[in-house]
Amino acid sequence: MSREPRLLLFDLGGVVLENATFDRLTGLMSEPADVATLKIRWLRSRAVRSFEFGRIAPSEFAAAFMTEWGIGGSPQAFLDEFLSWPTGLYPGATDLLARLRSRHRTACLSNSNVLHWRRFDGFAGHFDVALSSHLLGAIKPDAECFEKALRVLGVTAADVVFFDDSPLNVEAAGALGLSARQVDGFAALQKALEAEGLLS
Repeated sequence: MSREPRLLLFDLGGVVLENATFDRLTGLMSEPADVATLKIRWLRSRAVRSFEFGRIAPSEFAAAFMTEWGIGGSPQAFLDEFLSWPTGLYPGATDLLARLRSRHRTACLSNSNVLHWRRFDGFAGHFDVALSSHLLGAIKPDAECFEKALRVLGVTAADVVFFDDSPLNVEAAGALGLSARQVDGFAALQKALEAEGLLS
């Protein structure tokens, strides 16, 4: 890298947090799709966006999502299942984040919701700043989400190296001037950090 970043910014699911969303979702759908297709549909889903914007309650989300995606059963049973989709930080992620935090300022920027955020206690202690779409009132890949995050963090786009598993999010961040890297899983994140010289 040509300059030392002022901030390392991480997505959560599929980067430092194990995420079973698309495997579990495939099992609930009458017509399963491949993961790449599901990820794009998820980002564009009206029900998901409303919930991750913080605009609707969990019960409203469950009913809307089940209708939109053609999923049967009770809304409460769906919410019980939905709550477990993020399974926890990848093995080694806690140590890696602590190591990075000792040398760099770190933050996360996640499309999340009140249920998952509460379950993981807002990821307190893992980052210097933890940002979620439902608290920002803005969602990736919308430019507004990145712009709000930069304002809250007090940095410019050029100050940031951003890691996300979604090509849409990486493309949007890059268009705003962030140094954006697509990483699909924790092993890919480690390789990207090494390539950037951020682990030495």
